[in-house]
Amino acid sequence: MTLRIVIGLVMTAIAVVIAGQRVSWLYRLATSGQPAPERLDAARKHVGRDVAVELSEVLGQRKLLKWSVPGLAHFFVFWGFLVLLTVYIEAYGSLFSKSFHIPLIGTSPVLGFLQDTIALAALAGIIAFAIIRIREAPTRLDRDSRFAGSHLGGAWLILFMIFLVILTMFLFRGSSVNSGNFPYGNAAYMSHLAGKALHPLGPDVNENLETGALLAHIAVMLIFLVIVVRSKHLHIFVAPLNVLFSRRPNALGPLEPMRSNGTVLNFEEADPDNDVFGRSKIEDFTWKGLLDFGTCTECGRCQSQCPAWNTGKPLSPKMVILDLRDHALAKAPYLLAGSDEQREALPDEVKNEAARPLVGTKAENAVIDPDVIWSCTTCGACVSECPVDIEHIDHIMDMRRYQVLIESKFPTEASTLLKNLESQGNPWGLGAMARLEWMEGLDFEVPVVDGKIGDDVEYLFWVGCAGALDDRAKKTTRAVAELLHTAGVRFAVLGPMEACSGDPARRMGNEFLFSMLAQQNIETLNEAGVRKIVASCPHCFNSLAREYPQFGGSYEVIHHTQLLARLVSEGRLTPTAPINEKITYHDPCYLGRHNRVYTPPREIMAQVPGVQAREMHRCRERGFCCGAGGARMWMEERIGKRINTERIEEALGTDPDTVSTACPFCLVMLGDAIEEKKGSGDAKESLEVVDVAQLLARSVRTSGDGSPRGSGSG
Repeated sequence: MTLRIVIGLVMTAIAVVIAGQRVSWLYRLATSGQPAPERLDAARKHVGRDVAVELSEVLGQRKLLKWSVPGLAHFFVFWGFLVLLTVYIEAYGSLFSKSFHIPLIGTSPVLGFLQDTIALAALAGIIAFAIIRIREAPTRLDRDSRFAGSHLGGAWLILFMIFLVILTMFLFRGSSVNSGNFPYGNAAYMSHLAGKALHPLGPDVNENLETGALLAHIAVMLIFLVIVVRSKHLHIFVAPLNVLFSRRPNALGPLEPMRSNGTVLNFEEADPDNDVFGRSKIEDFTWKGLLDFGTCTECGRCQSQCPAWNTGKPLSPKMVILDLRDHALAKAPYLLAGSDEQREALPDEVKNEAARPLVGTKAENAVIDPDVIWSCTTCGACVSECPVDIEHIDHIMDMRRYQVLIESKFPTEASTLLKNLESQGNPWGLGAMARLEWMEGLDFEVPVVDGKIGDDVEYLFWVGCAGALDDRAKKTTRAVAELLHTAGVRFAVLGPMEACSGDPARRMGNEFLFSMLAQQNIETLNEAGVRKIVASCPHCFNSLAREYPQFGGSYEVIHHTQLLARLVSEGRLTPTAPINEKITYHDPCYLGRHNRVYTPPREIMAQVPGVQAREMHRCRERGFCCGAGGARMWMEERIGKRINTERIEEALGTDPDTVSTACPFCLVMLGDAIEEKKGSGDAKESLEVVDVAQLLARSVRTSGDGSPRGSGSG
């Protein structure tokens, strides 16, 4: 008995020391990054929300269960770890007393049944994982597997260790049954079956096996612990923390403002020599960023959904995180060295790693290639899919910020975009008065704000640059205006006083220009006394609603599909003219994933008589990007297949008469792809892409002159 205690405690002490040293080293590495006080403040302010998120994301495995088979397998393995903690409590108690049981619950048949059942479920889970990994194992050049680029060897070791945990558990429990020390009755059915299988060995062998299996069970757990803190399976411990400090429980939402040493950067007072502008070195990332890197499970869900990766581009969100993680671990001795003398004494491979640029070409031996960060459309599929809430977009955007603001390195064609935004306040470089041209031909007058907005005006209609200046988007703008007028909604526009919301500048990485445009617009809106805004562009909608509060501009912002759906439900707009067409709806990323507006556009279409809705395979939160986000609208797509072509090919699979959407960027991108398909004969000539508002306007009851008319009086 004494020898058993000594062996068990010595094994535990050795493993705890080894694991503890590694955990201490990882903690020092994580805290070597920039501070992120906003994450701690948010966690303190939203305790109730955080508890709900932890219950849903961690205990409920919500995101993992979206992928039914692997999600269910992970669910069983995860809960196996939690429930089998009670078995390890029993194991350590048995070191001191063979008759040990957990007080109060340690003889309950319910607990015994649950322990055996979850162990079998976990065994089924690891078998499922093994089959999935064999079936989806990537070859060296395979891009289709979500495991491409992952470190697969460690995963097999972990599966084997989980198997050993279950095997030694049943050996220990089965021999305990035969020696009369097992605290549970027949409800622990698998343990009793193991006991029957071991019974022919005799009482002496079973008694010795009980001790051996007990020590083996503890040893496997301790070895597992040492392996986990040195592998990607560290996520077992840090994933709950990463979920806790993530800022997007319900939607992707805004980008964070630039911070230096934890404080929001003031560009007027910033010092390029001392302040941090974006990310140029691994230590420029915050502790939350380094936590992201260490939490990655290498599951590849982000990669499998990324539109850039799926169209042959070099961007894999997973590999961005892994490359940054591997670089951080390799550079860690340099970062944690206490003096220049200690750094100079480091091995050459560490010093060479420390000298690598974060973003640059292969010739520069950089960690991340520029084509990687400039391929991102910021669609958010990676963040939405990630089961441990890694914020890939934030890290890509922070690297863009440094490249643009400090290095002045970005795709050449984007320079025109930035110049036009600086000089004219819109990406097209047109004069401010051009923002009124969409009104020509309307049979009613649209009020233009001159000073204060009128007391009788319910909404400011934020037209947006595309809605005012792009010919295709102007049709949507006119349709929205006509429908609001018909429903009796009193609205006004800023006209020439409106400037770009700044979304293209911010997604390009030019935070300085974005802040200028945002502050200019906020000043205009505040002087006009605006409180409620309806926006037709999801990018403007996201900026106005989610990002302008960072600069002191807080407004009630609604997307036009939300308002129109409400007007239809209230009977103020009545669609009566049938549109007998098969229509497939494309979810704009900045309306859907970023702000979780999925239902209103579909509600509008459902109310239009004759519409036969056809959903694409990738829809709602799994929708596929059109390719315009992340300022890609103004950059050439030179690598791989065009993203808008990929999306339209999926739309054509539904055999639609019309493709609908709710974003002017999507209108342009999908419209271009349709024209390309018409030219090759792969799409019917009548096929067109229209905004949901245009569909509704076609169906709303018309008067003799053809203008839409609703049933609301306003």
